[in-house]
Amino acid sequence: FMKRIGGLKQQVGARVKQLSTDGRSPQQQIDESYEVVRDLLAQQEDMEKVLLQLLAKENIYICKYTELTARQQETMSFYFKDNIYPLLTPQGMDPAHPFPFISNLSLNLLVATRHADDDHIFLNRIKVPMGAGIPRFIKVEPRRQVFVLFEDVIANNLEMLFPGMVVESCAEFRVTRNAITEKSTDQATDLLVTIESALRERKFAEIVRLEVDETMSAQHRGMLASQLHLDSKKDVFVVEGTMAKRNLMEIANIDKPGLHYPPHQPVDHYKLAHGASNIFHLIREEGPFLLQHPYQSFDSSVEHFLKEASIDPKVLGIKMTLYRTSANSQIIQYLLDAVHNGKQVAVVVELMARFDESANIHWATAMEQAGIHVTYGVVVLKTHSKVIFVVRRDYNGLNRYAHIG
Repeated sequence: FMKRIGGLKQQVGARVKQLSTDGRSPQQQIDESYEVVRDLLAQQEDMEKVLLQLLAKENIYICKYTELTARQQETMSFYFKDNIYPLLTPQGMDPAHPFPFISNLSLNLLVATRHADDDHIFLNRIKVPMGAGIPRFIKVEPRRQVFVLFEDVIANNLEMLFPGMVVESCAEFRVTRNAITEKSTDQATDLLVTIESALRERKFAEIVRLEVDETMSAQHRGMLASQLHLDSKKDVFVVEGTMAKRNLMEIANIDKPGLHYPPHQPVDHYKLAHGASNIFHLIREEGPFLLQHPYQSFDSSVEHFLKEASIDPKVLGIKMTLYRTSANSQIIQYLLDAVHNGKQVAVVVELMARFDESANIHWATAMEQAGIHVTYGVVVLKTHSKVIFVVRRDYNGLNRYAHIG
């Protein structure tokens, strides 16, 4: 949705009439994609039900708040007061309080309240806290694997947030925003500034999808769709079970070795298996060799190649393309080590690596400050290849060693 549907909606808005290679207009592509998505969602929901049954057989329970015992609910009420309540800020939605900004993929609760002696309904939005240190699934008891959803705890303790009010309903929703900004990089005079500007605009980009809990009334669905400028029949998706199901991965972190696949252990390439004393000697003597990741180790091959280049006194220069790098990769550190060791280092950083733009801007800035020559690729193309080029002074003159991925 953030990429493909967002791009197609932009084409519809621009009244693009050109058909795709399979003869479909942008709107036809959206409509047919929605049919497939709704079918996939139904399959997801069926699989979640099966998953919950299988987890229960292993004494792992994901419960609704109303399924907890009175004692467990009391425990969760204290947990809410101490750990959740201080994080919440309800926002009213009425003529005095404009419809609040809804950030991309954030979880939200739409709460309808009224005074005990009045039928007038007040609508309120609560943004569910998410992020580091905040679990989506709260463990109810220390010695049993019983969990309840974070937002379910909020929804069942609303009297603390709305004292003296009657809570008529509470339902979850979230929005998906378009990740395709309309900033053109073709004529950009400063690509870095252009991408940074596009990232800021992405936070406020057009909404392309509204997901609502199955318990939300049709009236409230329509109100949200109207406020978010969406088609209430096409762009609204009803979700059964857990919204943002990717958070179920938290359950996969439970310490139950018998339920986990054994961790993948890549093997070293046979030419590198015995810790070759000098990888450049090995390449020069035995010629090129082929690596297959993730079956063969990236650490003992590519990272080892770059590490050797960063400290080898005979290496004069390193050139590299960088599309994206994992959080635990040493690639950036080896490049910084190389320039600190007096080598000429040049890196082509692809700023338009989708959803990694901020990280790449951070690393590009850090490398530039360290003295690395950084460029941002070819404006009209995306640099996706993984290339390392090392220049080394050998006994027979300058030799060039390369990794191409």
